[in-house]
Amino acid sequence: MFLMHVMRWASDGRCLEAMRLSVARVPGVLPTLLLAAAMLTPAHAADAPSTPGIYSCTDDQGRKRTSDRPIAECTAKEQRVLNRDGSLREVKPPTPTAEERAEAEARERKANEARMSAAETLRRDRNLLARYRDEDTHRRARANALDTGKLAMKASELRLAQLAAERKPLIDEAEFYKGKPLPPKLKAAIDANDAALDGQRSSMANQEAELVRVNRLYDIELERLRKLWAGARPGSLGPLRGSQSEAAVATTAAATTATAATSATSPVKR
Repeated sequence: MFLMHVMRWASDGRCLEAMRLSVARVPGVLPTLLLAAAMLTPAHAADAPSTPGIYSCTDDQGRKRTSDRPIAECTAKEQRVLNRDGSLREVKPPTPTAEERAEAEARERKANEARMSAAETLRRDRNLLARYRDEDTHRRARANALDTGKLAMKASELRLAQLAAERKPLIDEAEFYKGKPLPPKLKAAIDANDAALDGQRSSMANQEAELVRVNRLYDIELERLRKLWAGARPGSLGPLRGSQSEAAVATTAAATTATAATSATSPVKR
């Protein structure tokens, strides 16, 4: 009975070392039990994953090949890995070519970019809803941003008037040298005034364009916010048109104001 119990234990795949310890006190029984355990070991144990498999494939010439390792002639083909009893262990896919790997990497990059874009869109929509509770809040933010740009325009207009006032005596003095070369100092002063006027006019043109851009961005935001306020799910409306948020617009406008204010207080070098 004890022998049958131990043999059944071995057939269940139990540890042979434990079995040796169990029968160590019974002289002459251990060799018999070990032999019985070996005979009762499951047949599939020889095909455990740790044992080498048999690779099988059909090459480009239609010949069937087998090997105990991956077959070089079939790297571009599917290879079947068999257990020693002929059963299928796994199927190895073809080794991708350099072009196929590049295409797979490109697809992965595109998928990653799409995921990142979707996450950014969701984040922006949530930020918009958190920043603007209703249309009145958005209207006040637009007015504040435009006020900043208008201050910059006013500073430029003041600077232009200052430069025009500084130019008049220079032109009056130049009348005395009509038909003659201007003194170097006077010519340098007139040239500096001309350059400052051109720079200030260019700055005003940029400020006007900035006001148009700010208005356009707020229009884009308002169109999207109206859909979100109406119940559209954040992130479901696609990427937000325009490259800057309201906070970035305000920062740009503030920098423009600071530049204009600095120019307004800078004297013309003579």
